Amino acid sequence: MRLTYIAKALSIVLGYINIAFIFPIIVAFIYHDYYSLIPFAVTGLIAWFLSMGLKYSVKGTSELENLNDIKKGEALFIVTVSWIMFAIIVAIPYLFYGISPVDALFESVSGITTTGATIITTYDYPQAFFFWRSFAQWLGGLGIIVLFIAILPQFAVAGRQMFFAEAPGPTEDKLTPRIRNTASALWKVYAVLTIICIMLLVIAGMNPFDAVCNSMSTLSAGGFSPNSLSTMGYNSNLITWIMLIFMFFAGTSFNLLYNVIKKRNLLLFFKSEEFKLYFFMVLLMSGLITTALVLNNGYSIFEGITHSLYQVISIATSTGSASVDFVQWDMTAKILLFLVMFMGSCSSSAGGGIKMTRWLLLWRTLKAELVRILHPNAVINVKIDNNNVPADIIRQIVIFIIYYFIIFAVGAVLISMIEQNPTIGLAGSITALGNIGPGFETVTGPMGGFASLHIVSKSIMILWMLVGRLEIIPFMVLLQPDFWNFKDK
Repeated sequence: MRLTYIAKALSIVLGYINIAFIFPIIVAFIYHDYYSLIPFAVTGLIAWFLSMGLKYSVKGTSELENLNDIKKGEALFIVTVSWIMFAIIVAIPYLFYGISPVDALFESVSGITTTGATIITTYDYPQAFFFWRSFAQWLGGLGIIVLFIAILPQFAVAGRQMFFAEAPGPTEDKLTPRIRNTASALWKVYAVLTIICIMLLVIAGMNPFDAVCNSMSTLSAGGFSPNSLSTMGYNSNLITWIMLIFMFFAGTSFNLLYNVIKKRNLLLFFKSEEFKLYFFMVLLMSGLITTALVLNNGYSIFEGITHSLYQVISIATSTGSASVDFVQWDMTAKILLFLVMFMGSCSSSAGGGIKMTRWLLLWRTLKAELVRILHPNAVINVKIDNNNVPADIIRQIVIFIIYYFIIFAVGAVLISMIEQNPTIGLAGSITALGNIGPGFETVTGPMGGFASLHIVSKSIMILWMLVGRLEIIPFMVLLQPDFWNFKDK
């Protein structure tokens, strides 16, 4: 790997991250919260100085004109380090509000990876603080590198390698011949849906500030809210349904959404096998949980449908917000909701988890192998949307899922032993790795937080959240010794 290319890319990323701090500064001015000017202004300057330091400390970086011939390994490294730097930078303002370094990093990583698990125990913070939590989630929702590819000419060509390094999926599906146009199209859809959600929430009676924060957290599948009781705190079925619908969109492929909008054809949704599976699984799990809520928890049919649908979509899309305290549900409903944590959303969405495409291709691969046992000479192609899936993609999917469950199991065992509580261990590991958010104990549930966990448990969850957001493979590649081979040029 060439240090000049790595330093140049990271310098650009840091140089533009500081622009993000203008927005919480504006919010602080609007609400006459002059103390909050300090943390965001100072952090913005820190990001800028780090950018300049990288640019001029590595020989040849300042003279490097473009990144067009960047290699795949370099792209993986740049994306991973960019996310780590972004997490640290986002955490710095929290320190000014009296949050400890580990807790600040936990809150930061949970935000940018759109996990939504929080260590906040009191909501007695200024508006700029809550805006920053939601805005950081919104930036992380589609990926900071994808954003920079969309707006920066320096990444116009080199962006292809980094685009797929940040958001690897089963297929390298793109909307346009130029990856920069693809990134721009995704962000336009993302931004427009966020604005529409804000307007509808204001019309439904939510105050404008909360509408902005909740919309950013909803479309990013993040879940942070300025309300201590999440969506339940607004006590409105209309608000619940608006957020439910936009969460569902957040878990839908933005590639698909773009094509539906561009071609003005809603039927395109049901030409996608991944979307059909996503839609079917949401309805199936919601139906089962509704039955449990009506029969075992005393809910009316409307309440059961509303809250089961909200929680299934929230967990499946890894949003993690809550319309009700599901910790109080009976064991049947909670077990069903726990299974939803392994479901995932669509590829190329803001949601986390394993992703529907992977489950679909894994199932078809298993079926194909069973047929080959009976008919050894048969030629069987695994397809999705009538397109053959290459063998190397299928192999990557199998490896991904194996690693996913190994990492989940390791985290579950470690956190269970540290906390002496298997429920916290199981839920903590999968909510972190799947970027989901709340657990099933009172202290870690949707109305609680993770502040009381041991510092080691928090550290494991921080790592798991980053690994889950980067979709495991880049992280596993970084563990290979031969990857760490640097040279100046």
